[in-house]
Amino acid sequence: MKKLLPFITCFSLLYACGEKQTTVDYAQLSDADKRHADYALAGLETKEGLLTQLFAAEPKLVNPTNIDVDAKGRVWVCEGYNYRMHLNPNNPQNDEGDRIIILEDKNGDGVADETKVFYQGTDVNSALGICVLGHKVIVSCSPNIFVLTDTDGDDKADSKEILFKTRGGFQHDHAVHAVTFGHDGKLYFNFGNDGKALLDKDSVVISDQFGRPIIADGKLYQEGMVFRCDLDGKNVEVLGYNFRNNYEVAMDSYGTLWQSDNDDDGNKGVRINYVMEYGNFGFKDQMTGASWQARRTNIEKEIPLRHWHLNDPGVVPNLLQTGAGSPTGLLVYEGNLLPQEFHNQVIHCDAGPNVVRAYPVTNDGAGYKATMVNLLQGTKDQWFRPADVCVAPDGSLIVADWYDPGVGGHQVGDLDRGRLYRITVPEKKKYEVPTFDLSTPEKAIEALKSPNMATRYLAWTKLNEWQEQAEPVLANMWKNDPNPRMKARALWLLSKIKGKGENYINEALKSENADLRITAIRSGREIKMNLLPAYQTLVKDPSAQVRREIALALRNNPAPEAAEIWAELATQHNGDRWYLEALGIGADEQWDSFLEAYLKRVGEDWNKDIIWRSRARKTPQLLAKLIQESKGEEKLRYFRAFDFQKDASKQGVLLALFEAKHPEQGEIDNLVLRHLDKNVPQTPQLKRALSAALTATKGTLDFVDLVSQFEIKEQYPALMEIIFAKSDSIEAVEGAKILMKKGGKDLLAKALKDQDNQKVRNTLNVLGKLDSEDARELISSVMNNEEYEMAIRTLALEKYGAGWGGQEQLWKLVKDSKLKKDLAPTAKQVLTTAWRADIKGQAVKFYGNESTQETSPIAKLVAQKGDVISGKNIFTQYCAQCHQVKGEGIDFGPKLSEIGSKLPKEALYKSILKPNEGISFGYEGFVFKLKNGTTLVGIIASQTETEVTIKQVGGTITKVQISEIESKKEYDGSLMPAFQLPDKELIDLVEYLSELKKAS
Repeated sequence: MKKLLPFITCFSLLYACGEKQTTVDYAQLSDADKRHADYALAGLETKEGLLTQLFAAEPKLVNPTNIDVDAKGRVWVCEGYNYRMHLNPNNPQNDEGDRIIILEDKNGDGVADETKVFYQGTDVNSALGICVLGHKVIVSCSPNIFVLTDTDGDDKADSKEILFKTRGGFQHDHAVHAVTFGHDGKLYFNFGNDGKALLDKDSVVISDQFGRPIIADGKLYQEGMVFRCDLDGKNVEVLGYNFRNNYEVAMDSYGTLWQSDNDDDGNKGVRINYVMEYGNFGFKDQMTGASWQARRTNIEKEIPLRHWHLNDPGVVPNLLQTGAGSPTGLLVYEGNLLPQEFHNQVIHCDAGPNVVRAYPVTNDGAGYKATMVNLLQGTKDQWFRPADVCVAPDGSLIVADWYDPGVGGHQVGDLDRGRLYRITVPEKKKYEVPTFDLSTPEKAIEALKSPNMATRYLAWTKLNEWQEQAEPVLANMWKNDPNPRMKARALWLLSKIKGKGENYINEALKSENADLRITAIRSGREIKMNLLPAYQTLVKDPSAQVRREIALALRNNPAPEAAEIWAELATQHNGDRWYLEALGIGADEQWDSFLEAYLKRVGEDWNKDIIWRSRARKTPQLLAKLIQESKGEEKLRYFRAFDFQKDASKQGVLLALFEAKHPEQGEIDNLVLRHLDKNVPQTPQLKRALSAALTATKGTLDFVDLVSQFEIKEQYPALMEIIFAKSDSIEAVEGAKILMKKGGKDLLAKALKDQDNQKVRNTLNVLGKLDSEDARELISSVMNNEEYEMAIRTLALEKYGAGWGGQEQLWKLVKDSKLKKDLAPTAKQVLTTAWRADIKGQAVKFYGNESTQETSPIAKLVAQKGDVISGKNIFTQYCAQCHQVKGEGIDFGPKLSEIGSKLPKEALYKSILKPNEGISFGYEGFVFKLKNGTTLVGIIASQTETEVTIKQVGGTITKVQISEIESKKEYDGSLMPAFQLPDKELIDLVEYLSELKKAS
């Protein structure tokens, strides 16, 4: 293992925990001291009224990825020293594997005194989840979830078994995450969008509560998912899906689930979710699996909202969007040690903006709304990377700090450090862990009230084992405890007492507290109680949240009464999106009978939202009526709803809209055309509408799409006009693709012979963006023809060698001496500055241009101040070809508008100088070989069952049918080339990037 920092004495750690650090002038510290644990607290800002203590630091631990706190107050830590070692081969590795350690404060001073190694092995390298349940410890380390058991109580794992497997990547951040224990006695966990499928220990795909395979293949489920199961792993349920990287799930006493989710880098779309049961959460198009970036009707105007398809029917709303970040651990704080504003609230770590936050929640119709309050933030120290937060038995918080210049993303910048902090109140500096006696139900009930999950687990298990013996104390807690959350905890256990549970649930259904009525519904469903009579009684409950629960519970309920109950619920919809989505989830797969029952109740006076959300056979006809009655942008909403209708009749309904005689008929016709299948009958009305639409949209992307969709060769000359007018546009590139693939290649060849040199230049420019064999064939006809002036031929060579395949072909021409000599200087310039690293390396060696200048060490670069204005110019020259800042530049790699808030200079330098060591998930490159011989390289922007959208370097978008692909292989390395700038330019560039921060 790499040598750690010098040992830090308990004396220095003790004083690091107190007020002394508040007097340190952090700005005056040396870089080395800023990173030293003695000054850890000086770089942090704690909310007024709270106290932060340094509980532990290196060398006691390094790289804590996830933690749990047991009933003794000990902190269990998953270390990630070997984080993504297969992607960071230059980092020193520990061949014995990563550790799971136990840290204990034995004297109550708020500082860990003792460290034990519970388990060490390569099988837990970079584990991202730990859950301590008595003598069993559940560890999530993609692609597996392990159960480690200490059978003899010596704090050493004696056995290991697999609870679940996934198809996720080895040690992948977007795969399986931590397991947690719920108040209902179940286990909850999740995986991100690299989890792919949930398997048992024998690698057999598990089926969900409805008998459907849990596979993220887009047929039912897709992307990230949330799960519930029994303590032994049986009876797995899918509770939500279509997340990007849902990092951790937490449950409150009423059974409500909360979760965070990460956006694609730089899109300011990090979100917090209330996990509405069975919900689709909108990362990808629910029907096609297309990316959020794909063009669609009624697309959201703001990218952070567009990111989650929030305008689409069938998407659960977000509780809160927090901006840019890298969300990690999350909990619901149900203790009382912290100030009142944090009681019963979600508390969450976001490693990107270096902050631990609370999200005070209030009811909002059938859902919730929230605000943000910072508890602990790295305002001065951007290396503070909170990875997880847990509640200790005394109600204080323990925060794990990965402590690194970067934020995971397959990269680690520091292997020597890691910290744990304790957040408490000033009057509770001592870490006093309550002791609990579980020998009798009367004593165990106090442990059930603990804010600490591991303590509650022990109490829950004992009380559930006792059954009727525990009933009196649980019943007393249910009837008399003044805290409704404690009542709920008692109710969960009472519901599981054989022969008695239904009585308590029926009693709870009559509670004056809406949250307890909700808990009763949830607990009744878990014990499979017939709740239809209760739903009929509660169908007009004054709480929209209670009615939401009833709607969700009707999902897949075939009883005749279910449709009538749903219809009554639907009549009470008042525009609340949370309520509407609950209705939609409840009606799924039974839309025909449910909608019919609703329409019988309301006649023609139906609610527009209900129809918009519905997916019955009648829905297309009703949507058409709404379109005819609507004006302006409202029409877009109903046209988008057509995309979610599976019944084949929708094509005929759309065609009939050509005769709508709407005041905005031209726009209606355009929208109809956009939503028709290309193989619909070519009726006179369609032809007339198509002709008008082509005239109205000429020169736009809509025009190009129509020409492609309906294969209108008569409009090919118009595509050439677009190429001549704006060759850098997506319209020109898409137009050229149509011409090349569908019989218009001769028009491009003709343009290259035009007397107008600008037309020739623009045509070459577009062909260079295609990077195909056919395009290079046309470019060669100019490049090798000495009748063209040299400037045109030089441009042709540059465009020939602009793409992945082009650089390879140009290098082959040079190496085989098949390039005309007068083009040699240009070829040398193109090849020695190629973005494709393998070609550049060979060319530099071939031409003898290997640079002797070496970049200074990162530590020396960080210490220097750069020029922001110069750095911005360097960014424009080099980086804007692939990155955007505030909407300027090419949208290829992650957006960098707030990168300075996320990464300190150390990480920025490493990202630039060593891009292969930190490729953000979703930005991996792929090499596609097509059956026609073309090679395409880029990022997968979107993929459906029939089509892949590839974003190539430079921002060119290419759509390829799956049937056209011969092979697909992940590119070995980053598509971003390593920079070899002089130190001065590199320093200026990083200075500019470090100033790109979130506005305060």
